[in-house]
This record gives sequence, structure tokens and C-alpha cells, in this order.
Amino acid sequence: MRIQDSAKWDYGHALVVAGSYGRVGCAILAAKAALRSGCGMVTACVPSRCVDAVQSAFPEAMLAVDSNPYHFSAVPHDLGRYQAIAVGPGIGCEAATARALHDLLVARDEEVPLVLDADALNILAEHREWLELCRGAILTPHVREYERLFGEEDPVVVAELYGLTIVLKHHRTVVYAPGELPYENATGNAGMATAGSGDVLTGMLAGMLAQRPYLDWFRTVCVAVRLHGLAGDRWVERHTESGLIASDLVDELADISTEEVEGRQ
Repeated sequence: MRIQDSAKWDYGHALVVAGSYGRVGCAILAAKAALRSGCGMVTACVPSRCVDAVQSAFPEAMLAVDSNPYHFSAVPHDLGRYQAIAVGPGIGCEAATARALHDLLVARDEEVPLVLDADALNILAEHREWLELCRGAILTPHVREYERLFGEEDPVVVAELYGLTIVLKHHRTVVYAPGELPYENATGNAGMATAGSGDVLTGMLAGMLAQRPYLDWFRTVCVAVRLHGLAGDRWVERHTESGLIASDLVDELADISTEEVEGRQ
């Protein structure tokens, strides 16, 4: 519920580092999902050749333009402006991108929620020694990404060992965090097994965490996961599972309030 006497900065500012040349749709989906989730402002960090596409498809986003025309290569200026940060969808695994991810992990404030997804996880799988820099972060791997990172290690043990919140995406997504009982989500359907669905969840996590960065991160993550699945379920009530695409999830968010989801927890 919005406070009547409020302004955009009362609802947080999320940074979404996503996309590369040829995969800019990842950035658009994630940034749109962040804003649809209720945060006041979203800045998308994209390569310079992706600027026109993002501004045309999502005029509400502000941009942090990477000087590299093709991929993420440098940490955006003034990370302290943001109440939550998401990194990974579609950024690729170039050497310069890996260095930029490392630099961001070093530069970040651990008090600010950090969501790592997709190519950020693929890079970490090649540099597992960087996991110590991720303490406090939220990782969102699907089953194969988890196996590349941690093999057959128990997610409960991994979450405790590295101080991570792990959103293990599957038919029934499970959220693990230190000191918490695993949360198994009951919403969602097979139609959500589609390109870009994970990018939407990443943006939602950033957008929701930006609004309440100092409150219960675990609960906020669980609500985001539930809301993501519920958006898919609502859409499929009116259409077919096979017809669902990721942008439908973003549009569906406009009709579901976070308060409604929290009330059903």
C-alpha cells in the first residue's frame, strides 16, 4: 500500500546490471520487473550499444551506460545510490565481465541486498574462490547452475558455510538461508519454463528488496518467489501454459499486490 504523501525515493532505487549486445532483452525484462514490483526507481546498467533498445522498450528506466559497446566491463559509479543491486542476466562471461563482477563484489556494501543470477553464477562457477566475497548475497541458480557451483553439496550446508540465501529454482522452488527453515514455494506452473522467466524473478527480487533493505531479507525473498509463481498461475488461468512468455509475468504483476501475497503466506 502506497503512502499518499510520498515520492519515488521513498520506495527505493534498484540497480540492474544485465544484458549484452544481442541479449539486451534480459536487461529489459529484469528492469521492468523491478519497477513493476513497486520500487520507486530503476537504473539499468547496459553496454553502450544497448542504450537505444532499452530506452525504446522501457522509457521509465534510468541508465548507467558501460563504455564497452558489447558487454559489462566496469562497476557503475556511486554504488551507494542504490538500495538493492542485481547482476547477471545476459551479461555473458567475457574476461572483462568477470573482472567487473569481481570488482563489484569487492566494492559492494554487504548491508545492501545483492542478487546474483545467470551469467554471474556461471562466472562464479569458474572462480569459486570468489564465493567468500559473496557473503550475504542472494543467489538464484536453477538446478544445473547449482551443480556447476556446488556439485552435490546440501544447499542447507552451503547457505550456512558461505552466508548465502539460495533460491534453488525448480518445479517447486526452495529458498535456503542461514538460520532459517527451507521455504518450499507452492505457486507456479510448467508454462514458466520459458526463456526470460528467471530474469523476471531477478528483477522482482531487486525491486522488492530495494523497498525494505533493512527488514527481513529472507521473508522478502520468499514473498518474491511466491509472487513470481502466482503471476504465472494467474496468466495460465486465462490462457495456455505453452503460450506463456516472460513479459506476460511482468504485466501480470500489475494486478497482484505484495500485501495480498504476504497475506497468503
